[in-house]
Amino acid sequence: MPFVPIDWLKEHVEVPADLTAEQLAADLVKVGLEEEEIHRSDVTGPIVVGKVLTLVKEEQKNGKLINYCRVDVGPYNDAPGEGKEPADFPSRGIICGAHNFVEGDYVVVSLPGAVLPGDFAIAARKTYGHISDGMICSAKELGLSEESEGIIVLAHEDDAGAIASIPAPGEDALGYLGLDSEVLEINVTPDRGYCFSMRGIAREYSHSTGAKFTDPAHDVDLPPFNNKGFPVEVADDAPIHGVPGADRFVTRIVRGVNPNAESPKWIRDRLTAAGMRPISLAVDATNYVMLDLGQPLHAYDLSKLSAPIVVRRAKPGEKLRTLDDAERTLDPEDLVISDSEGGKGTRVIGLAGVMGGASTEISDSTQDVLIEAAHFDAVSIARGARRHRLPSEASKRFERGVDPLIAPVAAQRVAEILVEFGGGTIDEANFEYNEVSLPTPTEFDTRETDRLTGLTPSVEKTITILREIGATVEVVEDRGDSALLSVTAPTWRPDLVGPAHYVEEVARLIGYDEIASIVPPAPAGRGLTVVQRQRRDLARAFAEQGWTQVLSYPFVSAAALDKQEIPQDDSRCRAIRLVNPLQEEAPYMRTSILDSLLATAKMNVARGNPQVAIFETSLVTLPGKIVDIENPGAGARPSDEVLQTLHGAIPAQPHHIAGVAAPQVTATVAGLPPQVWDWRDAIEALKIAARTVGVDVQIVAAQYAPFHPGRTAALVVGGQVIGHAGELAPKVVKAFDLPKRSIAFEFDADALMAARGGEPIQVAPVATYPSAKEDIALVVDEKYTVAEVMRVIEDAAGEVLEDIHLFDVYRGDQVDEGKKSLAFALRFRSADHTLSAEDTAGLRHKIVKRAKSKLGAQLRG
Repeated sequence: MPFVPIDWLKEHVEVPADLTAEQLAADLVKVGLEEEEIHRSDVTGPIVVGKVLTLVKEEQKNGKLINYCRVDVGPYNDAPGEGKEPADFPSRGIICGAHNFVEGDYVVVSLPGAVLPGDFAIAARKTYGHISDGMICSAKELGLSEESEGIIVLAHEDDAGAIASIPAPGEDALGYLGLDSEVLEINVTPDRGYCFSMRGIAREYSHSTGAKFTDPAHDVDLPPFNNKGFPVEVADDAPIHGVPGADRFVTRIVRGVNPNAESPKWIRDRLTAAGMRPISLAVDATNYVMLDLGQPLHAYDLSKLSAPIVVRRAKPGEKLRTLDDAERTLDPEDLVISDSEGGKGTRVIGLAGVMGGASTEISDSTQDVLIEAAHFDAVSIARGARRHRLPSEASKRFERGVDPLIAPVAAQRVAEILVEFGGGTIDEANFEYNEVSLPTPTEFDTRETDRLTGLTPSVEKTITILREIGATVEVVEDRGDSALLSVTAPTWRPDLVGPAHYVEEVARLIGYDEIASIVPPAPAGRGLTVVQRQRRDLARAFAEQGWTQVLSYPFVSAAALDKQEIPQDDSRCRAIRLVNPLQEEAPYMRTSILDSLLATAKMNVARGNPQVAIFETSLVTLPGKIVDIENPGAGARPSDEVLQTLHGAIPAQPHHIAGVAAPQVTATVAGLPPQVWDWRDAIEALKIAARTVGVDVQIVAAQYAPFHPGRTAALVVGGQVIGHAGELAPKVVKAFDLPKRSIAFEFDADALMAARGGEPIQVAPVATYPSAKEDIALVVDEKYTVAEVMRVIEDAAGEVLEDIHLFDVYRGDQVDEGKKSLAFALRFRSADHTLSAEDTAGLRHKIVKRAKSKLGAQLRG
């Protein structure tokens, strides 16, 4: 996001002398530019100008030559005969290993108490036989440069002009070096790309505070275009959405630039403050003007170019080595800059609006520079930058919209900088391709402001605000308290295309805080629907049982399905792939909540939460039929037949609930054993869901990935399987780095609630008659599950069976091989009488008879 150095801002708008970054942030937020961060220097403490009074070179035993200096640091000097290493004159003694300075030079001195970048604290210390009471600094040590060939020499003793321009010995050097400033970083919304420039931010500061704003674009004298310079052609034969890739392209030539000329310190300082690295005069000039005016520019080595430049779409298979030294294969939709080496428009020399090519870049020997300032289609640049993953400073601006009228001004500014600091000469021959379509007027009824915001500014106030933002306003119809206006947006605001946008501008400049907060009255209704209540009831039921609700992204990778050991022919592998996913490694919409919930459980375990028991209630996406329909394009309404076909292809999105838990769900506490869950707890979760909704379900053995083949149950409602639960398969547990014997469940909540229906639950009256208890042990074949036996018992006992649970399973000498004994505790209760011994004996006999008939069961003796 843009950085805002205050000393740069004040060149375009009047600001208070004592303006702080905090106050600037408060002023800008009033007009919608939020603070991101305030950046302060890493350098603190007493860092002053010093004058080297004496310099004695001393060779050490290791052969190293060091300098023992006495330095004048003004009020920080030790008095004669005093200090850590006394001298006969006011000064401080400092050891320095650099040799690019002499007696009489003015240098930068860090005194004890100062802190340099990297949290390097300065203190007096003994070294090389002396006390070094401070440090003479290099640019690298102060964080001003990545490399340095010695210490900073501010001025020589015989250079009176340089001495007059720097602080006196002992005075603070941070301000002179640009290390005492605060830089505000702001957030800019996509519709306000003009704020990616000091020009735009200064204008917004003026809107916020009323300070006088001076447009820097008006300070440049433009020579007339003669189109005798380096020619440019636009040959876009495949424009995106019918808009040519470029509608303006300005070239200027500066000859005889000194290739060794350095950028002036103020440009280097401003680039550094804005978060950019100074490189060379030509490159720094284009970057500086871009940051100042918002117009991206590019500088070419003229000697490496062949006329004309052609702006076109890339050809299949074309390649480009960009300035970051990466070779990129171009897409036919990419907008490229090409020159005519080897034929007209044959050589690609840049990815338009994104990054230049290495073949024509500025080098250490460049003397003749071609300056490019163009206006490119925002959609073309945005797609190209994303396709090649190159979010450059240029693409950030072009994709948000750049002022199409600023290009010649920006090119002239760069040319003038190269002349002033590089000794070049601007070639009188210039060129401009200009097919810019200027904004058209839009009718704006001032009553819209009241309708959309509740604000009621006068017509005069509305017109004043619209003109402040740069719009041209004409009154079409004056109604007294309202008016119909014809408003033409300024060229730097491509986002202003309709009445609602002008309402937003009026509200923004009046102040969002002036809009009254009016809570709409709650309409009368029936409250939550049955389905909404049931979903909340289910979530609350799981939370009450110790499960923690989470929310995960619905986007998954193909690896998530592979890790679950799901067969390729399973319908869950038929997932929808997003065209533009948030993450390339996770482009699919999940078909099961476990697809993402297992990864969430893995993250918890990996980050020190092994007692994980989580559940999620959300939607899954199940693809329907695939349709092949031609895209009618933007702005065209599909036919009713096409809309009907598309509607029929919308994938189903049922509401699922799933959970994952480690076997140990609580930690050991003060001698109490931890709570341990197993596959039965996962199955119990399904039963809890059924009881909460009020549905009779069946739990049957099943095999279903990602569950353990022998420890899996299916939830059956009305003969339809709507969920599964059990222990996760060992390979799945290993793939997700979960504890062994972790459990999981998932079911279709929509199907469960549909089986329940919308009828209210009829609460049975409380039975006041006593219950009768009976235990029964049945010997059955191993092939029969407990659930199957329980269903036979329930059918035989009928409504008087109040409760049944298994309390023992026996396999051994007392039963035949291939058999097992299942012991159940039964509780009977009648609603209209007390059950007698004969009644319970009859029920017992009926159960045994039915179990023998259905399962071949025998009563265990």
